[in-house]
Amino acid sequence: MIGNDVIDLDLAATESNWKRKGYLQKIFAPQEQKLILTSVNPDVMVWLLWSMKEAAYKIESRCTGIRCYAPSKLQGQIIQLTSDFSEGKIHTATSLYHTRSLIEKSMIHTTCSIDKKLFDTLKSSISIHKDQQYPEYHSSKPASVSHHGKYLALVYL
Repeated sequence: MIGNDVIDLDLAATESNWKRKGYLQKIFAPQEQKLILTSVNPDVMVWLLWSMKEAAYKIESRCTGIRCYAPSKLQGQIIQLTSDFSEGKIHTATSLYHTRSLIEKSMIHTTCSIDKKLFDTLKSSISIHKDQQYPEYHSSKPASVSHHGKYLALVYL
């Protein structure tokens, strides 16, 4: 099973104030908060960790049937990080998920899987839609769908 999440960084910058009091503590574990606060680009680190958690949650909720998003219970770990790519893990009480993220100036896209080998066969399509209408969402039968702001991310097995 796979999950994916896309973040429109321009929209996130205007809609969310992660620097407000209590925000980081509510969403992120202490080690994740440290990653954010010591990062060269804390804004990107917030949304990178968020997208990793969101992609893992999509798998977790389908596997368990439980739809209770508690981001602090999903703990992220960065394994590799460059300016345009990240590889990481998300730990839950019962599972371990592997993530890979594409980092661009205005967007982060994360794919997630229980089986790390799946990354070699996944295909992704990221498109921009100004009108927020996504016709290919219904017609192409993706394994995982995510949209935020002007971005639509479809992942295929």
